[in-house]
Amino acid sequence: MRDLVPPFPDRPKHPLSAFATLRAAQRNFLEIWEERCFEWEIFSHRLLSRTLLVCNSPDTVASAFVEHHDSFERKSPQMRHGLAPLLGDGLFISDGDTWRRRRRIVAPIVHVSHLPLFVPLIVQAASETAERWARSGPDQPINVLTEMATLTAEIICRTVFGRQLGAEHAAEIVAAFTRYQQLIGQLDVVYFLGLPDWIPRIHAPAIHRSAKRIHKVLDQVIRDCRERLSGGEASMIRLLLEARDPESGETLDDAALRNEAAVIFMAGHETTANSLAWTWYLLSQAPDVEERLHIELAQVLDARPPTLDDVPKLTYTRAVFEETVRLYPPVPLLARQALRDEAIRGRPVSSGSLVMVVPWLLHRHRRFWGKPDHYIPERFLPENARFRVRHAYIPFSVGPRICAGAAFGLTEAILCIATLAQRARLRLAPGASAAPVCRLTLRPGDDLWMLVQPRG
Repeated sequence: MRDLVPPFPDRPKHPLSAFATLRAAQRNFLEIWEERCFEWEIFSHRLLSRTLLVCNSPDTVASAFVEHHDSFERKSPQMRHGLAPLLGDGLFISDGDTWRRRRRIVAPIVHVSHLPLFVPLIVQAASETAERWARSGPDQPINVLTEMATLTAEIICRTVFGRQLGAEHAAEIVAAFTRYQQLIGQLDVVYFLGLPDWIPRIHAPAIHRSAKRIHKVLDQVIRDCRERLSGGEASMIRLLLEARDPESGETLDDAALRNEAAVIFMAGHETTANSLAWTWYLLSQAPDVEERLHIELAQVLDARPPTLDDVPKLTYTRAVFEETVRLYPPVPLLARQALRDEAIRGRPVSSGSLVMVVPWLLHRHRRFWGKPDHYIPERFLPENARFRVRHAYIPFSVGPRICAGAAFGLTEAILCIATLAQRARLRLAPGASAAPVCRLTLRPGDDLWMLVQPRG
């Protein structure tokens, strides 16, 4: 097998000063971690008036996110305050009783049991992308990052909103989400200055305008869906309208429905798009991996579109994607704020402090992974499961706050890869490159230009 070491940012040889850390974090969170961070299992970092504790081993990850979850269930101030104008009290940033009630209602909606309803929509959208690629010339570069964002947005629109959203509203909501993510600040300076959490955060007017654009579309979709509740096609909005809290019997009001729809869209759009873009880049650099993928697709599918029943048989396709999100985890930094005094591996954590789990470090840790910077999908094949360490691989987080739609997103990715790889090979366009950049999510730069080579 070709020994592929995909790109990663230069790692500082020595710890950065507070000012240099802030400057690097604003540019790219991945640039702040020095070489030794890929060997340490737990360490602290001082940033202005705050001390951050980084859990970087399976036992410390389990301690923070599983065993002491109740002490660390609150998302970081950056996540809560940065996303509040858009998500309100949505599942992604809420905590306490609100989070528990919403989780009971929302988790079943994105559960794998509903995949039979939505798999045909996923495959149809991916097939339309493949057909569009086939109509473009082989010498015409495509921006794969944009292509995957368009594909995942289309899938989310069809599965979350159903056909009633319409092309115009779909374009509106996708553009507004993109603009919002571009505008979000990367650090909550109020927190790092040691100021109280209740101090209001001032957001640029453009952030509020983007949020209002999204809310307007979602409110209209919810109203339309309520009017057609007695009939119509399946969609996640419809399922949310009909869902009840299994403990209290309560339903979601319109504001809560809108917030949870926004959460589902955000979680299923950009992160999946980035991961699929990285997949095509890695396949283009590892022809032996790509060839093995094509052999599996030919054996399992025999040139027909994939179905839900095929997913368990596509073990190498799944391994290709799982290795991709090991190297390039979609959310490479997970931060929680302590709700009470706690201790992790004997280290005290005071109330209000930040505890971080950094998949970017954990997934490349030299103790828990052989050749950690290499692209080796075989490590995720079923026969190699015994060599993996539990809680050393957490692309969708872990514990009670694990992504509720993780299995849904994994199945979506497998189906998209299988559908598109049957029809096309992608190669880097001349002069193009990929460079991992992280602000809130991890992207292969601003663009990823590739050429499409049709397959029979």
